[in-house]
Amino acid sequence: MNRKACAAVVAVAGTALAACAPGSSGSGGSTASSQSTERAVKTDAAQLGDVTLTVWDQEVRGGGNAQMTKNVASFQAKYPNIKIKRVSRSFDDLSKTLRLALSGNDAPDIVQANNTRSQMGQFVKAGQLIPLDPWMKAYGWDKRYSQSLRSVVSYSPDAKTFGSGNLYGLPQVGEVVGVYVNKDKLAKAGVQKPTDWAGFESSLATLKGKGEVPLMLGNLDKWPAVHVFGVVQGQNVKADEIRKLGFGNAGASWTSDGNKKAASTLVDWVDKGYLNQGFNGQGYDPAWQAFTKGQGAYLIAGTWLQADISKAMGDKVEFMLPPPAQAGGTTYTTGASGQPFAITNKAKNPDAAAAFINHITTPEAMKVIAETENLPVVDTAAQKAPNALGQQVFTAFDTTTKNDGLLPYLDWATPTMSDTIGAALQDMLAKKATPDQTLEKLQKDYSDFTSKG
Repeated sequence: MNRKACAAVVAVAGTALAACAPGSSGSGGSTASSQSTERAVKTDAAQLGDVTLTVWDQEVRGGGNAQMTKNVASFQAKYPNIKIKRVSRSFDDLSKTLRLALSGNDAPDIVQANNTRSQMGQFVKAGQLIPLDPWMKAYGWDKRYSQSLRSVVSYSPDAKTFGSGNLYGLPQVGEVVGVYVNKDKLAKAGVQKPTDWAGFESSLATLKGKGEVPLMLGNLDKWPAVHVFGVVQGQNVKADEIRKLGFGNAGASWTSDGNKKAASTLVDWVDKGYLNQGFNGQGYDPAWQAFTKGQGAYLIAGTWLQADISKAMGDKVEFMLPPPAQAGGTTYTTGASGQPFAITNKAKNPDAAAAFINHITTPEAMKVIAETENLPVVDTAAQKAPNALGQQVFTAFDTTTKNDGLLPYLDWATPTMSDTIGAALQDMLAKKATPDQTLEKLQKDYSDFTSKG
């Protein structure tokens, strides 16, 4: 059912707001090519009648579930006419089930869709998500979310261009991959917290020599090693080159000397026994949980684990950015926004869906996000973290974004890169493939995609 464009109609305060703004067709049969950028929107959710919204999210861990529970409750208290039917799944389960769900007639109204081309990009191309531009203007999201943050949830309607175009999602949290440090392990080994990359690698050797497991990794699900590789890559490859690779834009190479150095470094860490035994057969959650119980001195992971690790370890843990090449320099590391919330083309009331997304991303919602030990993607500096670890995370994200040090997730690059890079790195770390063979696989995936234009 295509929605006709309207003349500008803006109601006064206290009544429903309708405005001409970019939008989409709302029919379940829409396609990327038929999506319109014209629609009228209403932002007075109390006047939308009785609505039930089905929301699929992956906020199953302690902090994520806590903030969603509180923000959903406050939304329903404010708008009792709108009922939220929330379905939470793990990141992996949601990724596996979302594609099938969006192609069916009983698709949810709102979903958290991974920014990657293999998820959000494919959904955009199939016309299964609608652009959020009209509500962005109506609610002023473009005033609160910087262009750099909006770029990681923006695609052209045909999904060929990633990083610009229409807005297809809005995130709640920021993410940066850094290093969780077991303070007791370092103290026992006589190791000072490193301030540069050479010092970090030296500490790995010292810890190993003292009988400690330097680095914990659970790579059964394959994607965790991508984050570890991204940290090492940030030390050896120029930021502009990594951004081209991560966004799937032409002009870079996976087989460059810097990438070869990064891949060789990871293999060297395996050869020297810096990683826990059996890491390729251990799940992600069991690995970080083992870290909280005293296994391993370092855990390279994202800020999304902040709440759970803080609860388990208290003041025995710190979070730091990967040390830069030189002390006091800029750290370049993987990060961006968390998984954004998007509206599906099967949503029966997109205005209600947009009102919900707006509610869970307001300054008040950001305060709840901070209080529940998550990292607010905006208004970060205005929030107070509940503990020392949280403040370290806030500072790390703020520092990295201000210094333009955030680098895209490498599996965003192409529709197939998520599978390609996960499997390739797992094989490389298992010594089933050399660094050169691994990088050639990544280069083929990347070049096959970028050569299509």
